[in-house]
Amino acid sequence: MSAGEILSIAAAGLAAGAINTLVGSGTLITFPVLLAFGYAPVTANVSNTVGLVPGSASGAIGYRSELAGQGRRALRLGTMSILGGITGAVLLLVLPAAAFKAIVPVFIAAALVLTLLQPRISRWLVRRRIDLDHPRSVLAPLAVYLTGVYGGYFGAAQGILLLAILGVALAQDLHRTNALKNVLAGLTNGVAGIYFIIAAHVAWAPAGIIAATSIVGAQLGARYGRRLPPAALRGVIVAVGIFAIVRLLVD
Repeated sequence: MSAGEILSIAAAGLAAGAINTLVGSGTLITFPVLLAFGYAPVTANVSNTVGLVPGSASGAIGYRSELAGQGRRALRLGTMSILGGITGAVLLLVLPAAAFKAIVPVFIAAALVLTLLQPRISRWLVRRRIDLDHPRSVLAPLAVYLTGVYGGYFGAAQGILLLAILGVALAQDLHRTNALKNVLAGLTNGVAGIYFIIAAHVAWAPAGIIAATSIVGAQLGARYGRRLPPAALRGVIVAVGIFAIVRLLVD
């Protein structure tokens, strides 16, 4: 690897770690960089997923204070994220590489609409005493599972989808929801990464660079993201989501 390649991948990993922790969609930075340096799409996707796993763990640690009191919820929904991640990782090695590509922008657009309408939807659910976070409710776990399937398969904007789903389902501050999102996305990426290490070819040099720099980026994302007012964080989510849609449509 040339010095320019190392620096480019390192910068992409740093940015991806910060963006994943703050919102999601860091894959849209690292994945194209790996493609640009000649890695095959599946190898780039696999190596990118493995590389971003440490950053996911770092982001969850950065938001540890907001995770207080969410242990049972994280366990219940985390189980669905793990199952979804395994399913998506298997599908990546079985289905054509572009299987999800056509509908991903639609997913993200729907998530952005939910994000913008989340306060109104939450108030509507409260007025009608509808609790999507009830232990017997299957809607939130099912939605988290399906997001995990997508995350294990490709992962771009997985965080935005999770924030939209959790924002509607959970009656809590957006920063606490973002903390839980980091855990769920991290579990999906982690189990997918383990599967890829066993069953696929990982380009370890770029994966290692992304791993190292995404850890630092995640800490930066947590440090400054936690200071944003909920309305500002919601604005960042929408801005990153629009960027993701444009990037996917252009590619």
